[in-house]
Amino acid sequence: MNNLTRLSVFSVSLLLGISFAVQSSSAQSDMGRVPREWQTVAERTNYDRTGTYAQAVAFAKKLDAASALIKYTTYGKSGEGRDLPLLIAASDGAFTPKLAKEQGKAVVLVQAGIHAGEIDGKDAGFALLRDIAITKTRTKLLDNVVILFQVIYNVDGHENSNPYMRFGQNGPAEMGFRANATNLNLNRDYMKADAPETRGWLKLWNEWKPDVFIDCHVTDGADFQYNITYEYAHFQEIDPKIKDWMDEHFDGRVVPKIEKEGNILTHYVEFAGREITSGIATFIATPRFSTGYTPLRNRVGLLIETHVYKPYRSRVRGTYDTLRYFIEEIGRSKDSLFAVDTMSDMQTIQRGRSYDPKREFPLTLSVTDKPTEMKFKGVEYSVRDSDISGGKMLVYGSTPKEYTIRKFDEGRVETSVAPPLAYIIPPQYKDVIEVLKLHGLRLQTIKKPLTIEVESYHLTEPKWATSSFENRITLRTKPVRYTEKRTYAAGSVIVPMDQEAANVAIHLLEPAGPDSFVLWGFFNSIFELKEFGSGYALEKLAREMLAKDPKLKEEFDRRLLDPNFARNPRARLQFFYERTPYFLNQKQGVYPVGRIITPLK
Repeated sequence: MNNLTRLSVFSVSLLLGISFAVQSSSAQSDMGRVPREWQTVAERTNYDRTGTYAQAVAFAKKLDAASALIKYTTYGKSGEGRDLPLLIAASDGAFTPKLAKEQGKAVVLVQAGIHAGEIDGKDAGFALLRDIAITKTRTKLLDNVVILFQVIYNVDGHENSNPYMRFGQNGPAEMGFRANATNLNLNRDYMKADAPETRGWLKLWNEWKPDVFIDCHVTDGADFQYNITYEYAHFQEIDPKIKDWMDEHFDGRVVPKIEKEGNILTHYVEFAGREITSGIATFIATPRFSTGYTPLRNRVGLLIETHVYKPYRSRVRGTYDTLRYFIEEIGRSKDSLFAVDTMSDMQTIQRGRSYDPKREFPLTLSVTDKPTEMKFKGVEYSVRDSDISGGKMLVYGSTPKEYTIRKFDEGRVETSVAPPLAYIIPPQYKDVIEVLKLHGLRLQTIKKPLTIEVESYHLTEPKWATSSFENRITLRTKPVRYTEKRTYAAGSVIVPMDQEAANVAIHLLEPAGPDSFVLWGFFNSIFELKEFGSGYALEKLAREMLAKDPKLKEEFDRRLLDPNFARNPRARLQFFYERTPYFLNQKQGVYPVGRIITPLK
């Protein structure tokens, strides 16, 4: 970074309120024991820089070559053809899912660099594995745990690096790009699985079935004292037993230990309005996000969000401390973790063996307007008129200040569904079936046509987004459920719900799901009319229909009271066409996926 660049970033930092550094006390004590050849690029440059992809792979392979506790491998390739690097840290040779299970070890998947500019997790993870395998100061972490470390998830974004990728972020000198090579945000792709990186991740997950997932990020936005914020699912989207385990073991036991190292922690900060006086509203991650996906798999998912305005050293060392103490607690408490995981899986399987129309599976959630009070470690700030924007601007100072604010942290279910015994999907929807396979779902392919009564949906009032989101035009509808007898062709696929990954299938196949196949546009063609009525023929037919059906005439007359309808000849003719067998036979908006609610014979 040249002097002009350094001055520019420093000036932005002052404007944004970067003030005081939180320093982990473990940083200096560990650095004195690390030979220079085993220091990370961040450590060697006093946390001014992070290594390139090539340097990261070289360091990972060097760990593998130097220690029997580390194995380097890959789990897929990026869009530009780079290997997705993975380090496995294990004692007693437990480098396979089979051996890890036989030895009774908890599997922890740590993910770094899904947003490649937010790369704290890479340097923290390297330092932790180095201290396990080389300096031997953390070797006991492997007594009861196998660590899977995704060194850099978004490898292509990592190499798309320069000083201007993360506005206002306080280091390192150059940062990677948020999205992958096709400009997809991988942390919106866990359900639709468009990206090759996501498909590699799902393969890794299904092979290892981790007990805990940790995703390392960096915040955007407001200034405050905390160098580490974190979150995990704790509303109706997660089995309450898993939520209770995290409350006890992470919030109750791990957080105090991280704080003793000099860090300041709180749950993830998202203001309910423009600034702090509006309070904090909990962000509920839907399944498109990593920590919204893992609850569907009945597993802990921890989000680490270091503070963008804190120095890189503080962020990396805070991430290191969080990983160290959480993995230590997982190893110490693995039996209770296994118990809640097993019970959650068994209950999911058992639920799929019977149909209860009164059962409620949550699809969409929101935060209520019922707040509690919390003490918030912020900084002094003011709201001033801006001669640049013409609006108001926040100006943060450098003085710590504690505020008493409202926290909105109560969830409610907005939309729910009674899960069926199974879903059935026509064979022509191959992209849908492929994604279900990627998620590890057990599928059954029928060998001859099947006529069966199913529940399904008429998807009414479709509204497509006006611009692209993650390379797709999303769709929202109002599903209306109904029952009918249908014949499904040979090759159709049945997705039974008595399996561990059933929650994923429900979210994908229920149209009201916040990350369903319908929302992501997999079924857009069902709304397209392929046959139309000519005006000449419709004029004649409409008159005959009005003459035969007084109620239809009443309905038509009511519609004519709408001026927009009344002066639109095409809409008036369409009114009649939509009430003919010619239109209804096209089944516009009829969802082709069936819900099976009675046992198949």
